[in-house]
Amino acid sequence: MIWFLFTAFRQKTKEMSTYASTKMSIKHWAEEDRPREKLLHQGKKQLSDAELLAILLGSGSREASALMLAKKLLAAYDHDLHLLAKANISDLCRFKGIGPAKAVGICAALELSARRNLLDIKLRPTITSSRDAYQMLATLLADLPHEEFWLLLLNRANRVIARERVSVGGVAGTVVDAKLVFQKAIHQLASSVILAHNHPSGNLRPSQADLDLTKKLKAAGKVLDIQVLDHLIISEAGYTSLADEQLMA
Repeated sequence: MIWFLFTAFRQKTKEMSTYASTKMSIKHWAEEDRPREKLLHQGKKQLSDAELLAILLGSGSREASALMLAKKLLAAYDHDLHLLAKANISDLCRFKGIGPAKAVGICAALELSARRNLLDIKLRPTITSSRDAYQMLATLLADLPHEEFWLLLLNRANRVIARERVSVGGVAGTVVDAKLVFQKAIHQLASSVILAHNHPSGNLRPSQADLDLTKKLKAAGKVLDIQVLDHLIISEAGYTSLADEQLMA
């Protein structure tokens, strides 16, 4: 009798566990509440970040649906897609329910989003302010975990000719060779350049080294008749323009 009751208890517990798991599964939700169906019927703009991420995940785990897992993932990164974009495969795989395949899918989708935000260089947009320059470079620099130094090369009408990476460094800095800076400018027949580098720390204040480099490159450009218009410091928090701050002297 005791064995019968124990067996019945185990069976009931298993049924309850299966029921709970079923209730968590997105495919058992009302159709209008499922992210995929919501996108199909209401359009992508109606979905939250968590719902879009749940579609990428495709499925959750025994303990959580894809949507619950997506919410947990976003919460871990302060609901900031810029922070999530910095996560690597190992970071994402630490979440139960996310394996290498799902992690790769998330990384690929976020990278595609970043590339989509890059302006088409063939359109040669005109730079009329530091904000214009920042928008041309932010997607390249804002989320990097290390420092990079870039150039915006402009023609006489201040239209963008090209974006060029000059150097890649570590967390605390990168070495910039003035010869390489102006080699790229001369090769593209640029009339002026805008300098830019990122601060992974998020600090937007220019260091003394930043100011010294700017002064050095501006003097070199004057000799070559290539004007150095600005130097941007970029992070996920925004940017600082040395020209706007009157620090280009």
